[in-house]
Amino acid sequence: MDFGLSEEQLLLERTLRGFLADRVPITRVRELRDEDCPNDRAIWRALAELGATGLLVPESDGGSDLTLLDAALVAQSLGHAVTPAPFLGSAVMLPIALRSFAGAETAAWLRGIANGELHFGVALTETFSIREGAGVALTAGRLSGKAMMALDTCGADYLLLGVGDDTLAVVRNGTPGLAHSRLSTIDTTRCLAEVVLDGVAPEAVFEDAHDTISRLLAAGRIALAADTLGACEAMIEQAVAYAGQRKQFDRLIGSFQAVKHLCAEMIAELEPARSLVWFAAHSFDALPEEAAFTACHALAHVSEIAREIASTSTQVHGGIGWTDEQNLHFWFKRIGVARHLLGGPEFLRNRAAEIQDLTTAA
Repeated sequence: MDFGLSEEQLLLERTLRGFLADRVPITRVRELRDEDCPNDRAIWRALAELGATGLLVPESDGGSDLTLLDAALVAQSLGHAVTPAPFLGSAVMLPIALRSFAGAETAAWLRGIANGELHFGVALTETFSIREGAGVALTAGRLSGKAMMALDTCGADYLLLGVGDDTLAVVRNGTPGLAHSRLSTIDTTRCLAEVVLDGVAPEAVFEDAHDTISRLLAAGRIALAADTLGACEAMIEQAVAYAGQRKQFDRLIGSFQAVKHLCAEMIAELEPARSLVWFAAHSFDALPEEAAFTACHALAHVSEIAREIASTSTQVHGGIGWTDEQNLHFWFKRIGVARHLLGGPEFLRNRAAEIQDLTTAA
């Protein structure tokens, strides 16, 4: 089978990368890292005008109703430009969740995502990993508890919460009893928060959602792998460009065999990962029964090779590669945090083994 991108997908990728290079250069990213929340509403609305936020939204709700592979290409481009945007949660995980529950309210939320007027925080860590006594419970119609590592919550309009492992709830940001604080991480391009709920009245509750949660986690992991893939591409490009400019001993460092090997090894590591991520995204729609399995392997593998690529590309830059003056650290840190957001490589491989009944669930 000749597996590749369609002309429409290639056009989407070219258009988006051109837009990001023009509208979200690294100088703008530097400005946004000092904000209370790096997610710029102007960037989000501009992405909506390009159709990027509504790729997975049904046409009846103002979206394009395309595939996860199309969304993965957007995520890859956003990672390449290290763009602060709530795409992972709002444009990927949220539509997958809400499409499972028909209703006027869910349709309105989907329309808001597609037109760029809304964005959602997503707090689902406790559906697959609970730490520090976290977890959200629904009692007598009220939500209480704590959710860790919530995505894009601080500037969001609504928050999608996992309640146990089989229920989803939507709450409006600012509802009495809801408090959140941004977590300090090395990646200043993502907004991560701790959410505390004390008798919060939800806007909607979706029960018996175990399969939906599994599906949206798979979609999120694939999109996160694509984001990391794009970040790796950018780091390799910068390393190669630097090797073609920097001189030592009156020679370009790119002419030294050791540096050539470093660059070649990074590219050789990345190419199989690209195929794996694209296949995982394709299988989400074409082979849904394999989606959870391929998503785990795609994110686990990309997370592992990305750490090596991030380190190697920084080494090619020499000492300046580790400084704030050199922009490389934005991608380095984005890769580092992404490695843990929806499960680290060890957890994901164990989860893939559980899916194949090769081990016992913890």
